Amino acid sequence: MPTARIVYASMTGNDEEIAGIVAEELEKYGYTVDTTEVSQAMAEDFQDADICVTATYTYSDGDEGVLPDEAMDFYDDLKATDLTGKVFGCCGSGDHFYDDFATSVDDFAKAFSETGATKGAENVKIDLAPEADDIKALEKFSADLVAKAQSLDA
Repeated sequence: MPTARIVYASMTGNDEEIAGIVAEELEKYGYTVDTTEVSQAMAEDFQDADICVTATYTYSDGDEGVLPDEAMDFYDDLKATDLTGKVFGCCGSGDHFYDDFATSVDDFAKAFSETGATKGAENVKIDLAPEADDIKALEKFSADLVAKAQSLDA
């Protein structure tokens, strides 16, 4: 049975909800999904999954968007992890009030690109909590991840 691992960082609950939506979608495609909060996760855990997903918020320090403090060690470890043959996707929340909207999503995508993993879907950035259009975007994100994983297996 194919597997997926989702690691999320969530201060307000928005990214935990985003991770839950992606998990439900991947389960519809027959994936066994393990969802873990980032402070409880290890980057090498992604080596045991076919699809690897991060869902994270962007913290603003006033001038620029930065990774959440609790995700820093995971982020650094991720860049040094070999994920060749895995498919990844990045999603998360931000707030359009800030100039650097959801930049942590892009930061994680860059980190994954250093692992040898294959990008399976376009990044999804959600303003605050997911609404109907965002859920559709997450459904497409999940479908794209599955399609890319299946194409690599073919």
